[in-house]
Amino acid sequence: MKRESFQSRLGFLLVTAGCAIGIGNVWRFPFVAGQNGGGIFVILYLIFLLCMGVPVLTMELAVGRASRKSAVLGYKALEKPGSKWHIHGWFCIFGCYMLMMYYTTVSGWMLSYFFRFVTGTFHLGMDATAVGGVFSDLLASPKEMGIWMAVTVVLGFLVCSMGLQKGVEKISKYMMSALLLLIIVLVIHSLALSGGAEGIRFYLIPDLQRASDVGIGSVVSAAMNQSFFTLSLGIAAMEIFGSYMSKNHTLAGEAIRICALDTFVAIMSGLIIFPACFSFGIQPDAGPSLIFVTLPNVFINMAGGRIWGALFFLFMTFASFSTVIAVFENIISFSIDMFGTEAKPLSRKKAAIINGIIVLIASLPCVLGYNIWSDLHLIGGRDVLDSEDFIVSNLLLPAGSLIYLLFCVTKFGWGFDHYYEECNTGSGIRLSRKLKPYFQFILPILILIILIQGLM
Repeated sequence: MKRESFQSRLGFLLVTAGCAIGIGNVWRFPFVAGQNGGGIFVILYLIFLLCMGVPVLTMELAVGRASRKSAVLGYKALEKPGSKWHIHGWFCIFGCYMLMMYYTTVSGWMLSYFFRFVTGTFHLGMDATAVGGVFSDLLASPKEMGIWMAVTVVLGFLVCSMGLQKGVEKISKYMMSALLLLIIVLVIHSLALSGGAEGIRFYLIPDLQRASDVGIGSVVSAAMNQSFFTLSLGIAAMEIFGSYMSKNHTLAGEAIRICALDTFVAIMSGLIIFPACFSFGIQPDAGPSLIFVTLPNVFINMAGGRIWGALFFLFMTFASFSTVIAVFENIISFSIDMFGTEAKPLSRKKAAIINGIIVLIASLPCVLGYNIWSDLHLIGGRDVLDSEDFIVSNLLLPAGSLIYLLFCVTKFGWGFDHYYEECNTGSGIRLSRKLKPYFQFILPILILIILIQGLM
């Protein structure tokens, strides 16, 4: 069966950037920056993104583009006879399912808040207790959370069932274009707020004293972690789009463009949030509650706040849904590759329906973990969502990235020469051979540090 491909380079860049641009950018990045002193953290984040994120991204894309296959078969096509690298492919797909078991719920929260602002649930005159109560009431209702989660899952698989070009690429183009437009409108509005300049100074101007108060080691560690996790590397979420790529452009150039778009959204998110927080005298280091409690408090107290709140959560919905579509595409492609044959291929629509049902059922524990199963605590006393996130973020992503790295740069795997050739095929920025010792000896240690830190 002929491999599908992207209709355009722009489509590839927007879809892969959409996979990277998710809750980690627009939710986690601003509050981690806030907790770690602002400007110094942002500079370190950019350095680590170039040193770690870009190289590993090129490796995942290289495996996909060279093999033209999804996770398991991609490894099988490139590994030496008798070797077992392809076993990691099964862990990748497990990671994609596991990620969607809670990501669909959080994406549903974004959609819920968008509709709440549109319909007037949030309004001028609400006190902070009432605003916080909206989120508490949402979590306490398995029916409401389940409905929003189901809407996310059904819409996601519906888009993917339409095909790579007509579904994933086309919808992602519209959605990412709308996302970029929304973010610019929201940034302009935030920058115009009275007192917002103080927020920009906190966010972007390096302050060694603030970083020292947090602890330089903690700031470095947080920046390293954020730069690594922002791209969703290690579970073949990017590899699948490598398998649809043309060979017209080098992978280093494409990886830098994806990272630039991903970082642009992350930085702009902070430019929305920090000026707004400082303008209304709210601390910007509120943690995960920043999005669902702190910011709604800000929006209801500003002129036209209902409109700005609705636009912000529409932006958040697009950011999270772009990742949902990308990971669903990986799951569907894997199913077609693994469970279809030349004589009897598995249709995309059938793969979408089967996996839609699987993900719907698998997502229920996360929904119930905040209400009916609220007493259920799993890994280290964490609730269901945090336990699922721990497995994906602290184990599967760094361990998976380390495996991709070793596969691409050691003689036991695909080998550096094959990776190097694939990476530099096409026009654009080329990788230097002088980086080989860094890839073989230093980068594995950096990823290992992230893995150990996460497990500790």
